[in-house]
Order: sequence, then structure tokens, then C-alpha cells
Amino acid sequence: MIIAVSGGKGGVGKSTLSLNLGYELDAVIVDADLATADLPAGAGRGPNLHDVLAGRAEPMAAVETVGPIRLLPCGRTLEGARASKLVELTRVVERLERQCGRVVIDCPAGLAQDVGVELYSADVAVLVTMPNRVALHDAYRTRRLALDVETPIGSVVLNQCRSTDAEDLVGQVEAKMGAPVTVIERRADIAAAQAAGRPLRTESPTSPMLEGFDSITWAIERCERHLSGGIGVL
Repeated sequence: MIIAVSGGKGGVGKSTLSLNLGYELDAVIVDADLATADLPAGAGRGPNLHDVLAGRAEPMAAVETVGPIRLLPCGRTLEGARASKLVELTRVVERLERQCGRVVIDCPAGLAQDVGVELYSADVAVLVTMPNRVALHDAYRTRRLALDVETPIGSVVLNQCRSTDAEDLVGQVEAKMGAPVTVIERRADIAAAQAAGRPLRTESPTSPMLEGFDSITWAIERCERHLSGGIGVL
């Protein structure tokens, strides 16, 4: 199964969710932000997504084990981004899926062509947003783009949300997005784990926010079962 983590607005926590979801699902994480890669790479000496999309490396040859996660990192040069053939992305993630089982695509911010291709390449999308007007509007626009390329929404994550805000917002967001909403509160342990480039479960195994990541994982696994049975998610 291929999962695209998107949301439109930058800084809402897409990469944090991608790292944790990849760990929880035992998936390969693809840092698909061709211009401003964000996920932690390993030694940085091997091939990366720029090389794969330019035809200079095979997908599995670029997958690194970084601590407890498997990652296909993205290059960090303008030349590499320019040489990348975006049209190859679907083939690349499908090959990873055949060899690894599950793939999580960490999408860049915005609604440019690259995001459309990444959403198209996925079986299901997870939208990450925050409890403010701009972020929610961008997430809804991303939802429309995903549905335009026939990729259903499996889960919506309301990130960095105070518990006092969550009760009023969850129902509204679920009604508008047409997908289950999980609230992740702003917490120092999540920020510390992300700064270390590691999943929350390995850094803070007793964190109460792990329940939120469990909820998102269950929603994706439910989508996976429905898709394998030929039943629509939405």
C-alpha cells in the first residue's frame, strides 16, 4: 500500500507524521520534497531520490536504514532537483511497494504539479493540518486535488491542537473532509523525537500521544483491508 502524507500548508507537521507513520506501519518513507528535503538522511554518501528519478540509481539501492526507520532520502541540491524526472515517481514508489510492502510518501507543501503526481501515485492520502483558518483551507484544497486524481482520504490529522479546541473542531473538520480526524496535541516529547530524527515510540514509549498515532495507523490499515477487498474507502 502507498500512503501520501500531504496538507498544502508548510510547517503543519507532515514530515513528523510521515516519520512516525512509516515506523508504525513498517513502511519505507520517501522524502518526496524535491526542492527542500526535510527528513533525516543517513551518512548522505549514497544515491537519493534525485538520482533515482534521473535514472542514475535503482530505488532499493537508495533506501537507507536510519536508526529504526527505512528511508529513501531526497537530495538537497538545485541541480539534482532539476535533473529529476517527476513522471518517474509513480513507477518508483510502485516498485518499492512490490519489494517492501508499504510506502509512505512525505509530500512537499503547496499544490504544485509534484504534489499532484505524489497524490496520484498513492492508494490513500493522509491530510495534516492545524487549527487555524489558513491551514484548514489549504488542507481542504489538498483534499479536492486528491479526489480529482481519485485518491481517497483515509485520515485527517489535526496537529498541534489544544484539547480545549479539539472538541469543537473535530466534528466540523470530519464533516467537511469526509474522513476520520485524529487530534495530536503540541507536546515537547514529539518535538524532541523529531529533532532527533526518530519516532515518538522509540524515544518516549509512554507518551500519551502514541494513542493518536495508533488511531491514524488503524485508519490506514482499515483502508488497506477495504482496498484489498475491492471496497471503496469513501
